[in-house]
Amino acid sequence: MSDSRSTAKTVRCPACGGPSVYAPSNAYRPFCCERCKGMDLGAWASEHFRLPERESNSNPDFEQS
Repeated sequence: MSDSRSTAKTVRCPACGGPSVYAPSNAYRPFCCERCKGMDLGAWASEHFRLPERESNSNPDFEQS
């Protein structure tokens, strides 16, 4: 019988940088804990993670047909 902890992959937590078990046993994966997952969700909800806006080359008052 194998121990799933010994074969589980460990990744870097995107929030705190600490180790995180990337396996079904970690309900918060890829985060290490509920706190890190919540911090990431809060940053996402407050639009901290946004792509930069692309500047338009066209005049919005001029419609092309």
